[in-house]
Amino acid sequence: MSLKIGDVAPNFTLKNTNNESVTLSDFKGKNNVVLLFFPAVGSGVCEKELCSTRDSMKDYEDLNAKVFGISVDGPFSQKLWAEKHKFNFSLLSDFNKEVAPAYGAFYDVWLAGKWDLKGVAKRSAFVIDKNGVVQYAEVLENAGTEPSYTAVQETLKKLS
Repeated sequence: MSLKIGDVAPNFTLKNTNNESVTLSDFKGKNNVVLLFFPAVGSGVCEKELCSTRDSMKDYEDLNAKVFGISVDGPFSQKLWAEKHKFNFSLLSDFNKEVAPAYGAFYDVWLAGKWDLKGVAKRSAFVIDKNGVVQYAEVLENAGTEPSYTAVQETLKKLS
């Protein structure tokens, strides 16, 4: 079951592409957090989503938000992809598939064209306020659909 507005966001610690630990609760009282779960490094829609986020990073920073992309891909492939696209926000590896299920952002089986993949993050967007409470939650069943960036930023504006 996916999280909804008003839920306390499950805390987690994941590694970024530099093998540094990122813990959600470290941002409590400091920053709003945007979590963008995505199915797979290198896929077309994921690339479009994260490049759009990269290009809008100034807007997120102006709204006092830290942005993280999360997938079940390993940190090595995430690092190569982040370097290729010059992402200016951290990608976090949920390789052990613990965080995406906790957020209700998880396909047990994801049918991607000819691929039948088990255990992949659903494309999702969450805004978590400085108190650790979910203020926006969008979990998409169709991985070909992007989240509403406008709704994410409008939520952040209300928190400013």
